[in-house]
Amino acid sequence: MRRRYSNGAQEEAGIDMTPMLDIVFIMLIFFIVTTSFIKEAGIDVNRPTANSAQVVKKGNIMIAVSDTGAVWIDKRRVEVGAVRANVERLKAENPEGAVVIQADKEAKSGIVVEVMDQVRLAGVYSISISAKEQ
Repeated sequence: MRRRYSNGAQEEAGIDMTPMLDIVFIMLIFFIVTTSFIKEAGIDVNRPTANSAQVVKKGNIMIAVSDTGAVWIDKRRVEVGAVRANVERLKAENPEGAVVIQADKEAKSGIVVEVMDQVRLAGVYSISISAKEQ
């Protein structure tokens, strides 16, 4: 019988986790970069109903008009005159985003028209008005 002698070095069996961590890190970066964040207007409005209501896929700039005439963008109340500057800033962040105006059914049409005018002056011509389906 022969005896095996080791030279004193014990080999440990283990799994190298480095490649798996690299893949997880790359996937995390991929999902962060490709995610589009939905921006809320800031308030809940009682939208009117419409038979022809359709779902808009690209509505990244949300503007809410309350029944009292207050205008909300990015969870902040803004004046009608400041809508243009805010839309220009949001358009710079997402050049292909459309504008969705969430007007309360009790809101005055004059305020909604002023908001639409400010949005067009900001260079966004894809404007939708939000409504509930019947």
